[in-house]
Amino acid sequence: MTNQTFEQLKKTYESGRTRPLAWRRAQLNALRRLVTENRDAFVSSAMADLGKPAAETVLMELNLVAGEAQFVRNRLSLWTARHPKAMHWMLQPAAGWTIAEPKGVVLIISPWNYPVLLALEPMADALAAGNAVCLKPSELSPNTSKLLAELVPQYLDSEAVRVVEGGPKETGELLKCPFNHIFYTGGGHVGKIVMRAAAEHLTPVTLELGGKSPCFVDRTADINVAARRIAWGKFTNAGQTCVAPDYVLATPDVAEALAERIAVAITEFYGEDPKASPDFGRIINDRHFERLCKLLPVGTVPPEEPSSPLVQVASAVGAAMDMVGRRFNAVTTGRGGAGEMAGSANNAAKPTAGSNMAAADDGATASAAVEPSEIHKVPGVFGLAGRIVCGGKVDRAARYIAPTVLYGTSPDAPVMKEEIFGPILPILVVEDAESAIRFINKRSRPLAAYVFSRDHEVRLTFERQTSSGALGYSLPLGHLLSSRLPFGGVGASGIGTYHGKAGFLTFSHVKTVVTKPQFPDTLRLVYPPFNEAEAKLFDIIAKFS
Repeated sequence: MTNQTFEQLKKTYESGRTRPLAWRRAQLNALRRLVTENRDAFVSSAMADLGKPAAETVLMELNLVAGEAQFVRNRLSLWTARHPKAMHWMLQPAAGWTIAEPKGVVLIISPWNYPVLLALEPMADALAAGNAVCLKPSELSPNTSKLLAELVPQYLDSEAVRVVEGGPKETGELLKCPFNHIFYTGGGHVGKIVMRAAAEHLTPVTLELGGKSPCFVDRTADINVAARRIAWGKFTNAGQTCVAPDYVLATPDVAEALAERIAVAITEFYGEDPKASPDFGRIINDRHFERLCKLLPVGTVPPEEPSSPLVQVASAVGAAMDMVGRRFNAVTTGRGGAGEMAGSANNAAKPTAGSNMAAADDGATASAAVEPSEIHKVPGVFGLAGRIVCGGKVDRAARYIAPTVLYGTSPDAPVMKEEIFGPILPILVVEDAESAIRFINKRSRPLAAYVFSRDHEVRLTFERQTSSGALGYSLPLGHLLSSRLPFGGVGASGIGTYHGKAGFLTFSHVKTVVTKPQFPDTLRLVYPPFNEAEAKLFDIIAKFS
């Protein structure tokens, strides 16, 4: 089935059907209609898959797809035109130009966390470039996957755009086909599988992965604005956003106040009981729910099955002894001052297939030792995960985890060993901006980094001394929302970019074209055999080149 789909798409592309601008514009117009005319259906499917609020689906998915389709459609004439390039003076008379041509048949593998946006937005770029497209939606968002499979052939050219549903088996079969480009959004583990499969056919890839996106806050920031924006960026889609702030590095003079103010912002957004809020989503499935529960402080989450009285007593005694031991260690190791290190982070855990978590760079050492001055140990906080400022409540049946803020988290905590991808926000106390930069640079390069500081030198230092897919000053998620800005990662957080012109170029081959008239034949000067006079002429030319 998958091979037949590829062959049909290849046949359509080779017929030249997808190349004319009229066809491309028609498909982009149809894509806009697809999302605008089926708004309620998409809202319902996202609610069924993720418990996603209607407003989030409309604002963060449907509107962005419609906007991207319109943005690229309106610029097709400019982007597909010849772009003249100057030729070397030695070749004159001559002319050169570049022209963007479609790559061919492309495969788009989309994730579950934004099942409409991350399927149809890259599709808009691929269609604008004139490609035939095979879309593989995530099986973890089955309702949206089914809806896309039903609607796409109703609106788009069914011989040039196909949707293949299924799980890892179908994805594996598709990866065996010699596509001309593969665009994958998801976790680093599956990203490596995609890249290995693409190498068999020397197929170029775009990998949109993830990582632990840091957020730095110092005393110059407006604490109220910073708290609201961090809370919005983190807890949108219940934290299941690849560029959400993963953890906060705050200076000692603002850290605790920031944690408390984020808790206030959560109440402002979702009320006293976020579980009852229509604006807060749920975790995608039981596996990810249990993974997130393990990142919370020990003892926060009740066991899945009730235990016997004897086991309960033994657990209580063990927990008490563990707490006494932590307090004793904190006293004995804390004599060096509050500025002593909380330890070092271990290597990032490998994510599971279909998740949106990126594995660490092969060359990066997430377990690198942290300088003693980098992370402050907070007095009175004894667990590695830190103190719960708000949240910590869970409901397994509803796959609900309350928006949770942890204060005084240690780099050794499980929550710091992998991309969280959920509604848990650890806050680490860091000495200053330089310490934060050292901490960030000892870990894998993230998909995004955020800085809340009005100090120009601090901003400039982050811009020059850190590497990330994007850098946001006082604005989380902002680059995700713009068709004018390239979106993509670096290192373990991804390869390649898209959105707007960057997306058009990702799915295009920019071909160089040169021409030179046959008369006069000025190239006679460089034809062999060469004599002494020509050799002297070449020396003179070299001096002026």
